[in-house]
Amino acid sequence: MTVLPICITGEPVLHRVADPVRAFGDELAALVADMFATMEAAPGVGLAAPQIGLAKRLFVYDWTDADGVRTRGVAANPELWISPLPVGLPDEDDEEGCLSIPGERFALLRAERALLRAQDERGEHYELEASGWLARILQHEFDHLNGILYADRLDAFGTKGVQKAIKRNKWGVEGLTWMPGEDDLEG
Repeated sequence: MTVLPICITGEPVLHRVADPVRAFGDELAALVADMFATMEAAPGVGLAAPQIGLAKRLFVYDWTDADGVRTRGVAANPELWISPLPVGLPDEDDEEGCLSIPGERFALLRAERALLRAQDERGEHYELEASGWLARILQHEFDHLNGILYADRLDAFGTKGVQKAIKRNKWGVEGLTWMPGEDDLEG
């Protein structure tokens, strides 16, 4: 398994719709293993192929809830249905981050429940019902496959904050990456 560099906002692959996964086999299995290694080194709870520079409809996730229940998986060519968004303003409990906007966190309302239909790395179809943070993770990663970063969904206050962070860090341009385990951008 190889830890791969993670693209930072401004890289074109992060801002466009990804292509379907068409080939399932050893090459995809190796890519998935590398994605898990990269996600764990970052550390993160999800990682989408566009974040490592690949325009594929593929993401991995690994979340352990407060009861110690671990949900780990691969989503190729996913479909995602969500419950209606809550009404109101986000608070501290709604803060999320993104490995492609490293070290920054902003509050964002997400649907409380989600239903994921996808294929695993072998092409087997499965379905996963999620709530709480797992539902948030699935929505976040699914957005990546549609060229949407969580920063694109922020309210005016959050948008201003992320714009300041991008300017301060000189992000928002093509060709910027960071290497989990080497660069300390998530700290």
